[in-house]
Order: sequence, then structure tokens, then C-alpha cells
Amino acid sequence: MSWTNAYQPPKATPLTAPELYGPEPFDVNFVWPIHPKLLETDRVKLVPFVPRIHAEHFWSQVEAAPDLLRYYPFAWTSLEAFLRYHETYVRRDPEHVLFTIIDKTRPDAAHPALDGGSLAGVIGLYHSSAAQLSTEIAFVVVLPAFQRTHVASNAVGILQRYCLDLPTATPPGLGLRRVQWCAHLKNLASARLAERMGFVREGVRRWMWVLPEQLARDGETPREGDKWPEKPGRHTVVLACCWDDWEGGAKELVQRNVDRRT
Repeated sequence: MSWTNAYQPPKATPLTAPELYGPEPFDVNFVWPIHPKLLETDRVKLVPFVPRIHAEHFWSQVEAAPDLLRYYPFAWTSLEAFLRYHETYVRRDPEHVLFTIIDKTRPDAAHPALDGGSLAGVIGLYHSSAAQLSTEIAFVVVLPAFQRTHVASNAVGILQRYCLDLPTATPPGLGLRRVQWCAHLKNLASARLAERMGFVREGVRRWMWVLPEQLARDGETPREGDKWPEKPGRHTVVLACCWDDWEGGAKELVQRNVDRRT
């Protein structure tokens, strides 16, 4: 019996400057429908991240807070690098979608496109599988001015409700079985937020990510002889809120956190 392996790595096609911002009109290109009325509370609203509207404002806040992304597996050095990531790995992949978090309680006259609120961060659904009825709440970035407020709990709670409520509920949800949450092993705040929102810790996935050199201070040193000795690794805490957790009390817990006023 003869066999061969004719695999060739895909050739990267450079994006032109207009392509960095996606098509017009902007195509979210997500595997499930997005119903705007389901993606808000009385204090927070999620809208699809549209680079032409949100990217420059978001990136300016990231640049002003150098440690904001220290626990993420990316190290963008410019707005263009971030846009390239979003267009290539998020928008063009129907398993992923990124939302802009808008705090409805803080007007921002300088950015009228935010519907009277303020850009408070971003949050996404990644690795979404219609076949497995699962997704992951990921790339949760709350800007410093909005941390330790109602923003994080409302944004996370909105997506939990959207994902885990049944299609027969009022308002209807997607009826997923599993919503996952992954956090850097050293990012205790992220894991605590997830547990506060009813996620159950399932374990640690060791060496889940190869990190860029810039993130070495929080990474794990690879073994001698590794292909990329200069690039550290990352251990990841895995949590999940599944349909049985949701119906077993997590839904009420999330609603209490969303409603909390202190």
C-alpha cells in the first residue's frame, strides 16, 4: 500500500487597507441569528463590533492601559494589527463574533454612534458549534473606567441568557447545551467573575496556548529543544455553564447579579 502527504500550509493573503474594516454593509457572518432586542438590559447593551464605528475608540483605550491585555494570548502593537486579527480570525470565521459593550448609564456626546451610551469594552462568542450546541464567552475586555461596576456582570449575563434560554422562552434564546469560559491560570479575576456568574470550574488545560514573546512574564517556560524557545506557554482554567446548571439555579443567580445596584 502506498500513501502520500501532499499538505501545503495555506498562503497568507495580505489584506488591503479597506479590507481591514470589513465589507459595507458590514457582514457579521455568524453561525446563529443575532437579535438586538435580546442583547441588552436596562443598563448595558451589546451590539456587533463594527470596526468603522468602534475600532479606533476601543484601541485608543487599550493603548492607554498597557496591562489591559496582559493575560490574553495576543500582543497587538497597533490598531492595524488588531484590525487584521479581527477581520481574519473573527469576522471571516462564522464560529466567532465580537460585540461592543455599551454602558447605557454613561452618555458620551463625543461618540453619538454609541446610541447615547459609552463604549465600555468588548465581549465575544468564540468556537461556536451549531452541531454541538456549544460556544465560548471569550475575549472579555472591560475598559478600566468601567471595571468593578455593573458592566461585566450585565455583559456576561446577557450572553448567558441569549445562549442558554430555550427558543420557546420569552424572550427566546438559542437553547445551547454548553457555554464555556477559559481564563489564564494566573488571571484570578477572570475565573472569579465566571464563578460569580454560575460557571463551574472543570479543570486546567495545560500548555493550551503558545504565547508571543511580549507576554513572557506571565507564561510558562518551554522545555529545552522546543521549536520556539523564546515563546512561552499558557495554562488555561476551563469553566462552563451548561443547560443543567442554568436550569438548576444559575439563571436566577445571573439575574440577581445583573439586577444588583451596588
